[in-house]
Amino acid sequence: MIRNALTFAAVSAMLPALAMPASAADIQIQSRGPVIELSVSESVKAAPDIATISAGVASQAKTAVEAMQLNAREMTAVIARIKALGIDEKDIQTTGINLNPQYDYDRQTQQQVFKGYSVSNRVSVILRKIERTGPVLDALVAAGATDIGGPSFSIGDDTAAKAQARESALKTARERAMEYAGWAGYSDIRLLEISEAVSVSSPQPMMRTMAVEKLADSTPVQPGMVGTGVSVTVKYEMVE
Repeated sequence: MIRNALTFAAVSAMLPALAMPASAADIQIQSRGPVIELSVSESVKAAPDIATISAGVASQAKTAVEAMQLNAREMTAVIARIKALGIDEKDIQTTGINLNPQYDYDRQTQQQVFKGYSVSNRVSVILRKIERTGPVLDALVAAGATDIGGPSFSIGDDTAAKAQARESALKTARERAMEYAGWAGYSDIRLLEISEAVSVSSPQPMMRTMAVEKLADSTPVQPGMVGTGVSVTVKYEMVE
């Protein structure tokens, strides 16, 4: 399914371009007639085949050393569970380790009272079989993860989808340029320049589980569709 999102960045009747010295790195096509410049964005939606989730552990203790050691043991168990699920080590990446002092507020003395340290450790996990997303999340929580994020979905190889979006964008750009040329009293157009910007869009649903005692059912996950596309800027010369 293709979604058109047309943006006409500039439509201008420019004076004939002056002849410019050409070099191997900068080749310009000389135009004799007015020039139309259009920006067209096309997005193609497809079923995702990659899911990315994150899992973390938060630990508290009286001293910084104790908090780090406790968190290391708990996080090691979570990472071991991730690997046991058959996820390749290259698809597991630590994204943050934080150590912070913790305080309580004493209303009577109106002062902060030190209570210990808190350590959090998170990893990002790429799942190449998205149908396993729900069971993997459940397994991570069962292994001790107290902070779950994601999932976000993407397309591993969107080459074909981008080619489809590219073809549609150029077709749309030419149709619109012909319309402008006709309105301006010209019969045809000549392509002068094409530039492209690649865009990737995907929904980013977030889910966090801070305290889970027991999971009765597997977590449902609906991957839906994700979009990938291109933005093309083209210049046409209007000709007789």
